[in-house]
Amino acid sequence: MPSIPHFTSLGSGPVVLMLHDADGDHLTFAPQVESLAGAGYRAVAWDMPGYGHSAPVEPYTFKALAASCSALIDGLQAGPVVLMGHGMGAMVALEVAVRQPQQVRRLVLCAGGPALDAQAVHDWVAPRQAALEALEAGGSMEQLAQTLVPRFIGTGALPEGVQLAVHALARVYPGAYRRALEALVTFDRAAPALQRLAAPVLVLGGGSDRCTTPAALEALAQVLPDAEHVSLPQVGHWPQLEAPEAFDAALLDFLAARRVLH
Repeated sequence: MPSIPHFTSLGSGPVVLMLHDADGDHLTFAPQVESLAGAGYRAVAWDMPGYGHSAPVEPYTFKALAASCSALIDGLQAGPVVLMGHGMGAMVALEVAVRQPQQVRRLVLCAGGPALDAQAVHDWVAPRQAALEALEAGGSMEQLAQTLVPRFIGTGALPEGVQLAVHALARVYPGAYRRALEALVTFDRAAPALQRLAAPVLVLGGGSDRCTTPAALEALAQVLPDAEHVSLPQVGHWPQLEAPEAFDAALLDFLAARRVLH
């Protein structure tokens, strides 16, 4: 049985479990924890295995990460949950939904989810791996974050949100970051598996995201049986931090329309 990863929790009500990207930790959902708790939900944000106070998994694969997430869902004893993932976290969310559909009431896929093609690997993973290699030659995660995050935000990004994205990435352990980047390119859930998902899905991204483009997210939404796609203009790879008000409005509308109940 996988160990239950570290998480933060606020509020009471139906559970919304948030899975962060490789580029940060639970702090990258800080605005949503507050807004969801204020709207009558229990907002839970994990630290992915190897991040924060969560023990790493071995091997570091999507199967193992999904098993860790499923253990957390069981530990919360809340029945099926709304599962929201950002970037790599969206891939983990899909893996859980495929493997344990009874645990997932709704899915929210933020700036991630589709398997990476060669162009996405070039645009998303390669710059991060290069930055990490430069760090290992002399530097810090804080320097990496200050260099990397501004390259992937949109022109309309909220400055405070960008600062939080930088801060969260600066806290990541270099070894965990490398393992996560190596795992990113192995996600291989394709149309046959995704077309079997019954849970309603909100696919939410930035109109200026070069890591997971609006076209890629729209294609994902077309594959899923019950999905809607929302693209936020002038927003890059951190929609929940760059445009938290617009992001939260789309999220809460989706949850309200779908009548997420206890």
